[in-house]
Amino acid sequence: MDEFDIERPADPDLDDPVLIEGLPGVGHVGKLAAEHLLEEFDAELVRRVYSEHFPPQVTVEDGKTTLACAEVHAIRDAGHDMLVLTGDHQAGDGPGHYRLADAFLDVAASFETDRIFALGGVPTGELVDEPDVVGAATTDEFIEDLEGVGVEFREDEPAGGIVGISGLLLGLGERRGYEAACLMGETSGYLVDPKSARAVLEVLQEAVGFDIGYDSLEERAEEMEEVVKRIRQMEQGAAPSDEDLRYIG
Repeated sequence: MDEFDIERPADPDLDDPVLIEGLPGVGHVGKLAAEHLLEEFDAELVRRVYSEHFPPQVTVEDGKTTLACAEVHAIRDAGHDMLVLTGDHQAGDGPGHYRLADAFLDVAASFETDRIFALGGVPTGELVDEPDVVGAATTDEFIEDLEGVGVEFREDEPAGGIVGISGLLLGLGERRGYEAACLMGETSGYLVDPKSARAVLEVLQEAVGFDIGYDSLEERAEEMEEVVKRIRQMEQGAAPSDEDLRYIG
């Protein structure tokens, strides 16, 4: 296989689409948010990106294997056209992150995208009941727009910057003339966090302009609340009840 192998299942005509990236990261916040968009809207697969920079593995579902890849879906019935980039992996090394980010930006360019939203989580190190959404963006104008929909821009946060594809879509995207932002939901950093994913989506909904339901994310959030409750009991030294043990087991 070449360094990149990009399949093109469809080439729909899109009207000024925004690119929304949600790959695995802290709390799986971005990936949960992107997958929820694909579940809620009628999405069409337009690109599948294979690369030697992904881990050397296949996923297995019901015995069927799939080579590691990233996918881009088009959504046209949401009030604003969108391209949603998601997958199960990021690159395994620094150069691979750069090359993959460039490949994703090439896909965005092929659909004449000029605005990018990278979605992710910002770790707090502790459980968060009501997560805020922290942002970073490439222009002052974009920052002002996002502040208007509730995004917080904090000095020197996230500490250490934004790593991986999310960071490079902003860094490389700016160099190529894209207006880009990263929306990061507060999350503990050690649990899959559907509540944080919903917080990010609620902000994105206002920024882009679409209507979406949250029932499935709410169900997952309630399940995680039970897990969080038991973690807090253990932190406080409380012995779990028989019912708790049945749930955990």
